[in-house]
Amino acid sequence: MADLKKAAGGRETPQGELRSEVVEDEGPRSPVAEEPGGSGSNSSETKLSPREEEELDPRIQEELEHLNQASEEINQVELQLDEARTTYRRILQESARKLNTQGSHLGSCIEKARPYYEARRLAKEAQQETQKAALRYERAVSMHNAAREMVFVAEQGVMADKNRLDPTWQEMLNHATCKVNEAEEERLRGEREHQRVTRLCQQAEARVQALQKTLRRAIGKSRPYFELKAQFSQILEEHKAKVTELEQQVAQAKTRYSVALRNLEQISEQIHARRRGLPPHPLGPRRSSPVGAEAGPEGIEDGDSGIEGGRGRGPRGGQQPWAWPRPR
Repeated sequence: MADLKKAAGGRETPQGELRSEVVEDEGPRSPVAEEPGGSGSNSSETKLSPREEEELDPRIQEELEHLNQASEEINQVELQLDEARTTYRRILQESARKLNTQGSHLGSCIEKARPYYEARRLAKEAQQETQKAALRYERAVSMHNAAREMVFVAEQGVMADKNRLDPTWQEMLNHATCKVNEAEEERLRGEREHQRVTRLCQQAEARVQALQKTLRRAIGKSRPYFELKAQFSQILEEHKAKVTELEQQVAQAKTRYSVALRNLEQISEQIHARRRGLPPHPLGPRRSSPVGAEAGPEGIEDGDSGIEGGRGRGPRGGQQPWAWPRPR
């Protein structure tokens, strides 16, 4: 028949009727995305999740260990610091009470003898300054002698070959000559300083001798009071030095804690940048925070040892420094 067409499957289709194309021997295709460099199944098996990628970074574990160590040290040293401050305050109160009791028994002889003991204190300080000035002068003399020996060696090298001037020996000679001049100035300066403090020490000793003659009676009666005061002063100085040392340890531990925390933040930023395909920021060098940064000890003021200061606020109260928030 003229109005019928034979289809591919043997069925006759009337003229004008639409028919769908049938492809023989071809099944349905599954939409599999092609991965560069390999099949999709292998890529899905080797790809790490963001959490696994973060946990596999060895720098995180290292910085967390630094964070934990610094936190433990802060807590331990701050406990020792609190005990040292408490001991200092207790000794200070006890010394004031005992000195007041002793002063009430001895009476006015204490005030009469006070200029003598003050002059002794100044004489002791002047003697210490004299010893320091003597050490500085001796060091300057040694440097001056060493510089002169260097000049002598350089001159011998220059004079070794009179027909030819060696620029190396000439440079060494110039350098040694400058060192001699500098050492000579330092030696003269040290000599003048030593003479000055020596005169002050002699004047202080002369004043002590004069007051000892005029206040002999008051000095003898008030001796128990000032000896007790000297004992307490020495004990308080030792405890004050201990408090200062513990404060420095707390400050150093807080600095390490702050550095480790900052390094963790930089590592987190690098991981985020790597996921987004951006160039990561380099991890900065480990260095201490500048003066006045957040890593400094809280409640510690300059000029004094902070004995009456408040307790420093370290990572106490059961805080877990290892519970560092995961980057989102």
